[in-house]
Amino acid sequence: MKNDKKTSPGGILYEFSGAENLATANKLKEGVTCKVTGVGNSMTPILKSRQSVICTPVTESTPLEKRDIVLCKVNGHFYLHLIWTSRSNGSSQMFLIGNNHGHANGWISKNQIFGKVVEIL
Repeated sequence: MKNDKKTSPGGILYEFSGAENLATANKLKEGVTCKVTGVGNSMTPILKSRQSVICTPVTESTPLEKRDIVLCKVNGHFYLHLIWTSRSNGSSQMFLIGNNHGHANGWISKNQIFGKVVEIL
């Protein structure tokens, strides 16, 4: 994990490099755009293990849609995974998170989604 100011190949400025973890989630909650490196093959062929992405912070006004890749926390674990679907739950929206191979992680609220992938490196 490093604090630095760099520009992605797509021209996006990011200030923090980290993994799928609490430190990166906290930086995103602070409004910092991050380079995130995930480990594992659950998102292939979209993402390969150790392939980095650029995540922008998710706020109340951030639109989230089916097939968006997000950094989120589901059942105590941090993931760079897909939004499979969403539904309204009273005044809030719920999101079903899963990988690219048919495994659902579970339903979460928007406050458990910290970053949205805007560039795959």
